[in-house]
Amino acid sequence: METRDTFISEFRGEVIGAISSESSSEELFQNKTLRPILKLQNDLFIESFQNYVTKYKSEFYLFSPEKKLNFIENAIHRDIKFRNALKGMIIGLFTVDEFREYIKNSSHLNKRMMNLLIERLQNQVQLMEITEL
Repeated sequence: METRDTFISEFRGEVIGAISSESSSEELFQNKTLRPILKLQNDLFIESFQNYVTKYKSEFYLFSPEKKLNFIENAIHRDIKFRNALKGMIIGLFTVDEFREYIKNSSHLNKRMMNLLIERLQNQVQLMEITEL
């Protein structure tokens, strides 16, 4: 287990975001764990979302920019199967200690996780258009 955790920590890279003595435990987890994983898995998240759109809402690419942003948010918040698949892509890259920390406060951390992912996908919506055309 030690080897896996060391590999995962090194593979993900450095902390992303500010950490101070006043940072909450959730903010520490976000910057030490969630942000590096989201960055690492970015291409997979985009591909997964494009697959979701192809299966369920192919007219997505015809939506106005505002409607696309709303669609991304609603897809992740309302489609439980899709949301759980995305969570699995993130949780699978936790170390054992991070997983133990996560399960102590999974509800709040899930909210942070999904909000960060929504923001990440929304910021790249134009990339998705280019890829699809």
